[in-house]
Formats: sequence, structure tokens, C-alpha cells
Amino acid sequence: MEALERKIEEELEVSRRTELRAQIIEAIAETMDLYGANHSFGKLYGIMFFEDKPMTLEDMKQYMNMSKSNMSYAVRSLLDASMVKKLEEKKERKDQYIAETDFFITFRNFFTMKLQREVDVMLGAINEVIPELSEMALAEETTDEERRECLRDLHKLRHGVTYYTWLQQFVNRLRDGEFLDGENGELS
Repeated sequence: MEALERKIEEELEVSRRTELRAQIIEAIAETMDLYGANHSFGKLYGIMFFEDKPMTLEDMKQYMNMSKSNMSYAVRSLLDASMVKKLEEKKERKDQYIAETDFFITFRNFFTMKLQREVDVMLGAINEVIPELSEMALAEETTDEERRECLRDLHKLRHGVTYYTWLQQFVNRLRDGEFLDGENGELS
């Protein structure tokens, strides 16, 4: 009878731990959703975070109830954000993946990717527009009012260049781990 009671108690503990994990997995998914990542990708990352062994797409599919193509897309997105790593060794000829479980590293990887994309898009657009706006401001046939508007836009865009230059430096420092102090993950 004692063995049966112990087994029931262990099963209840496992069930409660599973519920607690599910609560954290949902919080991870919500957090990633706040930052523009797909909710189900966040859920997949949360599941992989708690998994103590590498997972194949088939393993993940059992947890997520997603199609293989959606699952593959989710994994690629997590790989791009360096939140998941693809292992060299395969399991029955299938690729295996494992989550990065250090939140400091996932934060750094996720945000450097997002911020770098912003810098690239905005500086690309600004640097493409500034020469033409400058030409318009200097052109003889440009009216005084149009010239003033061009100069006002140029002023704003030059301020944007200053900001995005600063942001690029921040991204570089974040990527290099400058703000985190090694294993403790404390701010430097």
C-alpha cells in the first residue's frame, strides 16, 4: 500500500511540475509575442527550453500539433535568432535541435538580430534618400518653399543618421557581450 501511495504522490508532483512548466512556456511565448515574434514560435522555444535532450522536427510536432512545414519555418526562425542550435549528429537520419537555455545569451542574440535589422533598413533608406533630397535643395529650379521643406527633411534625416550610428555601436557592443559580465550575467 505504501508503494502505491508513493507512486500516486510522485505522479501528482510530475503533474504539478508539468503545469508549472506550461505556465512558464506560455509566459515565454507571450514575451516573444510582445517583441514581434510569432506566439507559437515562442511556445516551441519554451518547450525546447525545458527539454533535456535534443529534439527532431517529429518530436516537436508531437508537442505543438503544427504541420511539418510550419514546424520547419518555426525552427528556422529560432535558428536565425540563435535561440536554437542545430546539432551535427543526427538521430535516425533526422536533424536534431537544442534550445539555448541561457536567457542572457538568448536576449543578446534576439535583440541584436532585431536591432540590426532596424539599423540596416533605416540607414539603407536614409542613405538612399539624402543624396536626392540634397540635389533638390541645391537645384536652381526648386522653389524657396520646396527648398525649405527639403532642408527640414535633411535635418531630420541627418539626426536619424546620428541615432542609427549610435544604435549600430550599441548593437555591436551588445553582440560582443560588453554589457554582460560572463557567467553571472550581471550588467557591467
